[in-house]
Amino acid sequence: MSDAIVVRLPRAVVERLRLEAERLGLSLEEYMLELLSRDLDPKDKAVEYIEAAMELLEEAREELMRGNVRQAAEKLWGAVALAVKAYAYWKGGKRLTSHSELWEYKSRIAEDIGKWVYNSWNAGQAMHTCFYEGWCRGDDVEHALEEVEKLVKAVEGKIRGRG
Repeated sequence: MSDAIVVRLPRAVVERLRLEAERLGLSLEEYMLELLSRDLDPKDKAVEYIEAAMELLEEAREELMRGNVRQAAEKLWGAVALAVKAYAYWKGGKRLTSHSELWEYKSRIAEDIGKWVYNSWNAGQAMHTCFYEGWCRGDDVEHALEEVEKLVKAVEGKIRGRG
């Protein structure tokens, strides 16, 4: 079970945050993380981002166990996106701000870590589509979870000096 803390905010504030996140092409979690970590050193941001990615993996597992395939899929997309962002902060202090930058940077990770990164990225991207379209099944999400987790753990290992 995740160690998430529930914070109650007025509905209008949450809606404003959600709309701004959507405008920027971010999940609400990504947007909040960006706001909270904007004054951190890039290496510290990398740690924050990879820890958030690990939490999203756990939340995806929980949603999948509850049968909420779409929410599990969205959590996996968030995890893969945050892992790529974490790597960019760690490797070169680079802030990625768009889907196109994520797509481009995943290739850099593949050059550094291995070509298997493409499979992990594609699995996460498919989960993004799954969330919006609702086409995938539980076994699709289970497979994607394995692929995304591989990338998140590899990035975590690099950031923490274990890989």
